[in-house]
Amino acid sequence: MTDPAVWEPLVRRFLEARDRYGVLATVNPDGTPLQAVIWYLVEDAGLVINSKVGRQWPTNLLRDPRCSLTVETGLDYVAIRGVAEAIGDQERAQADIAAMARRYDPPEQAERTIANQFQKETRISFLLRPRSVRVYGGLE
Repeated sequence: MTDPAVWEPLVRRFLEARDRYGVLATVNPDGTPLQAVIWYLVEDAGLVINSKVGRQWPTNLLRDPRCSLTVETGLDYVAIRGVAEAIGDQERAQADIAAMARRYDPPEQAERTIANQFQKETRISFLLRPRSVRVYGGLE
């Protein structure tokens, strides 16, 4: 992909499929990798990711924004390397996690989780800006 900030249509369709999760890799303070399965949203400039403040992977990104994210379905996958920019706005973080819940969960469950869990948490969003995007397999 020549310009990773603009998704190729095939890659965008693959990433936007409702059944896709990301595996995010960050760097722990001791230099070891940490991986976490995460939700994400596709935007023109990159992927929005979100977490409860205090978890290890967002703490890692605040210290060292380099990361990689893989989204797969069997042997078809997209591997993204880039940097994550923290979005410090709590209102935006809440809107992002609500949009993710609505994307990944059935409607009634999403609304319950938003009201009973996410709105009670301090959340943080990041924009993962791709520096490289690699496609493997045929992509579905």
